[in-house]
Amino acid sequence: MNKSLHFQWVSQWVSRLLLVILALVSLPGCRVVGGIFKAGVGVGVIMAVVVVGLLFALVTKTRA
Repeated sequence: MNKSLHFQWVSQWVSRLLLVILALVSLPGCRVVGGIFKAGVGVGVIMAVVVVGLLFALVTKTRA
């Protein structure tokens, strides 16, 4: 095998390996961020319900 062909083959192999490693490292990070946003939506909905409930209680007590 010619040295330049061997170097080219090794270079392609290493670049593919690095791409696979990068994908494996970054994909779990996406899951973590997705989980944080899902938790954020849940907390936001709960907070909105609490605020609306407090406003409703405040309005009904001031009218009575």
